[in-house]
Amino acid sequence: MAVAVPPGGAGGSGWAWRPVARDALLARAFCSCSELRGRFYLVGGLLDGGAKEPSSDTVAFDPARGQAVRVEAQGGLRRSHHDAAPVGGRWLCVVGGWDGSRRLAAVVALDTERGMWEAWTAAPGNCPPAGLSSHTCTRLSDRELRVAGREGGTRTQRRYGSIFTLKLDLGARTYCYKEEGCHTTSRSGHCAALLPTAGAHPGHQLLLFGGCNSADAEVAGQWSYGKITEDPPVAPHLMEQLARLVSTGQGSWQGPRGLRHHSCSVVGPFAVLFGGETLTRARDTICNDLYIYDARKSPPLWFHFPCADRGLKRVGHRTCLWNDHLYLVGGFGEDGKTASPQVCVLDFFV
Repeated sequence: MAVAVPPGGAGGSGWAWRPVARDALLARAFCSCSELRGRFYLVGGLLDGGAKEPSSDTVAFDPARGQAVRVEAQGGLRRSHHDAAPVGGRWLCVVGGWDGSRRLAAVVALDTERGMWEAWTAAPGNCPPAGLSSHTCTRLSDRELRVAGREGGTRTQRRYGSIFTLKLDLGARTYCYKEEGCHTTSRSGHCAALLPTAGAHPGHQLLLFGGCNSADAEVAGQWSYGKITEDPPVAPHLMEQLARLVSTGQGSWQGPRGLRHHSCSVVGPFAVLFGGETLTRARDTICNDLYIYDARKSPPLWFHFPCADRGLKRVGHRTCLWNDHLYLVGGFGEDGKTASPQVCVLDFFV
């Protein structure tokens, strides 16, 4: 079990990753992991550090039972370094990624009711990216996603990050990209967090963290109050525990510098980042630190909680929120080659 105590906080709160399941089907990195109907769907990814092409498997993990099964769906696809979003309570939309030979921008959806993969059709007016990998895809609603990241083919990459709104028509099974007029720093392997904004003008903003040699976050979208319809809080106890943990730490205006291929989950007003690799170290680039971005006040603050356990270093992993708990799934370990078959839950102690 990986355990960490805040610096100078021997009497304060700490955190730990507690193993809850282990299955060889889950041993993969750079896959997508999305919660839909109480199950985690892991799509594709790399099964080991020497893999020449991505896996075509889709695996469903039931966190209530701690069991994983291979999803026998027709029309499977090979993907890694992609992203996915659940929509309509039924479909899992996979956006972009690497298929073993090229970067893609197409949308392919798993219909969990019919057990089939569907290649959705580009609608008239579609202006797709040249190709996407290690990008982010954030659900704004069942009909709209926000895609952000560096784009390009196998030989060329843009020197800036593009932002796209991806419109979905669930009935027609079509999609349409629209490039936004603003750009960001060139980012790859970053994360995105849709968070509420504090202050006199409440609303939401989509923030990009990491993926470049910088500690600065960038805004990839802003919406006034009521434009983004939020579901009721699904993790009140976890939010309380995170609030207690950050109360023991020393906040900073600056976040982690040069972090990429880490995980990120939004828990109410908190963005919880874990692991990844740094661009700023000559050695030990894969880390196991926990970072919490607290957006409850303006300006927001970063909190850093390091971990001494080298056995839980992860890169290319995912975290997923379910039933008031945060789960850690997959990823390569400290050697950057061996995929972990273990599932862990984030625990806290006093």
